[in-house]
Amino acid sequence: MPHADHSKPTLSTRIEARLFSEGASITLSRMEKMLDVSRTELDEGLAALGDRLAGSGMVLVRTETEAALAVSASCSRELEESYAAELERDIGDAGLEVLSIVLYRGPSTRTEIDYIRGVNSSSTMRTLLQRGLIERTNNPKDAREYLYRPTTDLLAHLGATRAENLPEHATIVAELAAFERENSAFTHNKHDGNSGEQSEPV
Repeated sequence: MPHADHSKPTLSTRIEARLFSEGASITLSRMEKMLDVSRTELDEGLAALGDRLAGSGMVLVRTETEAALAVSASCSRELEESYAAELERDIGDAGLEVLSIVLYRGPSTRTEIDYIRGVNSSSTMRTLLQRGLIERTNNPKDAREYLYRPTTDLLAHLGATRAENLPEHATIVAELAAFERENSAFTHNKHDGNSGEQSEPV
């Protein structure tokens, strides 16, 4: 009878086991403590895991602050289509517009999102926050407003490991940048805000 292999698992295998057992995204800082490794070691382990999963039915989804396992794009087309239809029914066109902005533009303040859409987005963003599709973080450039960005759960549902892997990402990013350059009021809103007080939280 063959003996079980009790050799110590690699770091990438340990990361995979943690992510699988969690069933959701894990922050990188929490994972460092779980595995008792440095950020450099964790980055190397995540990179190795991403390489090992290439071509399989699973992918590693990672943002600047967290990581998760998800179904690969090649295996998730049907899931993606049904999820997109469900999202559209659930959050409507307004929700899809906000998600598109944070996915393609990157971390954005509510002022920036409102300006691009041309309407107040508070209610829509509150719904997206409650559903775990976007998250807010402190804005290092302006303490008066939060930054909003997509969650790993959203990327996983869309079958993308990173926002950069979304369809026509480079083209849409360039169009958004051109829009901002052509509208001087945007720059004014972005840097000056509405007043010296912190914006009302969503």
